[in-house]
Amino acid sequence: MTTDTRSTPRLRHDPLVRGLGWASALLGVPQVVAPAGFARALGVGDAARQRSATTAVGVRELTAAAGLLGRPHPAWLWSRVGGDLMDLTMLARALKNHDGRGLGRTVAATAAVTALTATDVYAAVTRTRRSTPMELTATTTVAQPPDKVYALWKDLERLPDFMAHLDEVRVTGPRTSHWRAEAPFGKTVEWDAETTEDVPGQRIAWRSVEGADIDNSGEVRFTPAPGDRGTEIRVTLRYDLPGGAVGKAAARYFGEEPHQQLDDDLRRFKQIAEIGEITRSEGAPSGKRARGEFPQHPAQPLTEDELKEALA
Repeated sequence: MTTDTRSTPRLRHDPLVRGLGWASALLGVPQVVAPAGFARALGVGDAARQRSATTAVGVRELTAAAGLLGRPHPAWLWSRVGGDLMDLTMLARALKNHDGRGLGRTVAATAAVTALTATDVYAAVTRTRRSTPMELTATTTVAQPPDKVYALWKDLERLPDFMAHLDEVRVTGPRTSHWRAEAPFGKTVEWDAETTEDVPGQRIAWRSVEGADIDNSGEVRFTPAPGDRGTEIRVTLRYDLPGGAVGKAAARYFGEEPHQQLDDDLRRFKQIAEIGEITRSEGAPSGKRARGEFPQHPAQPLTEDELKEALA
């Protein structure tokens, strides 16, 4: 894994980073100056234990504010994420042991901290130049001859038809193209790519050129399937996942599973190659909207309650 955190001057002028810094300051001051009143406002009571916890959280928020506004660095963003998780733990305990007075305020505070946590995770991941090399592979068999399957894949501008994360691929030269794709947390990334190998009916390989938002490369091989059953396609993708291991875990938590996405893409390609279109029920959304409304995820065992419901 490689690390290259963004420079302090760049973060100093980042609107989101400065906004989170001021948010920390606005939250920290009342918690330190009037901890009892702040605790009551959250509906958790103002006993000595609640006042002490509120003051400690306020000091932490002011420390984060000083760091983000004075010497911004991704470490301060990650400190906010850690603090958010502590706050959610304390609020969850408060809800569990709540006496009912001010319960609505505590629920509202928990919802607000949950939304703020998502924002902090997004900021920390996207402002950290930390990457984890990833390699994805997937295979499928298409009931078409290799030459036809190769020709369909080589038409790069059609790739977004079955690759749901791609917004656009534009051919810019005999061996060059420009790509725009969706990334985790609603981001968009772009890069220019060059074809490094092109063997008709057998193999296509490519890589991004210097200046890409995400360095990546890949290849797709087309081989005759055993028993004259069509073409076996093997796709290999390599790229650096932003945010390192934490970014990978966060992306999966928010419904972005790269391996599943690639399997889904190949399934859609198989349908286009064999029948000319992607099949779906009449009521199902199409295109990018389908991905947004029905995100795919790896199969998981049924929970005990789900199993009981299915058996019933």
